[in-house]
Amino acid sequence: MAELIFYTNPMSRGQIARWMLEETGAPYEQRLVEYGDAMKGPEYRAVNPMGKVPAIVHEGRTVTECAAICAYLAEAFPEAELAPAADERADYYRWLFFAAGPLEQAITNRSMGWEAPADKQRMVGYGQFELAVGVLADWLADRDYVCGTRFTAADVYVGAQVDWGLSFGSLPANPAFEAYAGRLRERAAYSRAKAIDNELIAAAQAANADA
Repeated sequence: MAELIFYTNPMSRGQIARWMLEETGAPYEQRLVEYGDAMKGPEYRAVNPMGKVPAIVHEGRTVTECAAICAYLAEAFPEAELAPAADERADYYRWLFFAAGPLEQAITNRSMGWEAPADKQRMVGYGQFELAVGVLADWLADRDYVCGTRFTAADVYVGAQVDWGLSFGSLPANPAFEAYAGRLRERAAYSRAKAIDNELIAAAQAANADA
């Protein structure tokens, strides 16, 4: 068995995990999981009982959830220098979990057409969409990356949220987000990961067209 197995579907959040894998430079075995019976079936549920991708199995241990995968891989492959230095830890963990919690919740709820009433905003983890988005934009306005001048694994997850949000309109375009996403899109690992997933998507679309 390969030391590092990557379960994914190219049309999923697996794109985030692949980007992180490419940033580490570690070799991995890709296993594509189709939506439907394969993803919800017993074989894959033995890997992730939630029946969703991505997941990784590294040296026999399973990690799910994109933010956790990013943080885990940064520590598992320290030579890539993607884990936080001592003086970066506060910003690293703060914004990694902010993006995985309040920000994603705010974006998902807005995309589904749901907003917390003013008198219920204390019950949700982000208050209101504009607040969550504005807080992140303000943080990035005068920084190259989440932790300042150095790219870390937190930028893979936070950056994927921003990159996706700008591309599909779930985040408002503003100078801070546009500049941040522009820096990330110039990374070689980002380009490699996108090329792999785009090729897989094109192949799947061609196969469906021929079916």
